[in-house]
Amino acid sequence: MIKVRTFTNELKIFHTMNELAELENQVNQFIEENGVEKVVSVSDTCTLGEGNTCGIIRVLTYEAP
Repeated sequence: MIKVRTFTNELKIFHTMNELAELENQVNQFIEENGVEKVVSVSDTCTLGEGNTCGIIRVLTYEAP
């Protein structure tokens, strides 16, 4: 069965690299804890506030074990 999971993270000025690493850790932890063996796709998109990027949404599509 194909499933989709969404992760979000707020981006703050001068902290973006740390926040992206944190997001990556969240996704990897989810994959490990749920025994995901096949990832179908990963997609990122930015959220905007007052014309500036203020967050990121990562969508993980995977096959459930």
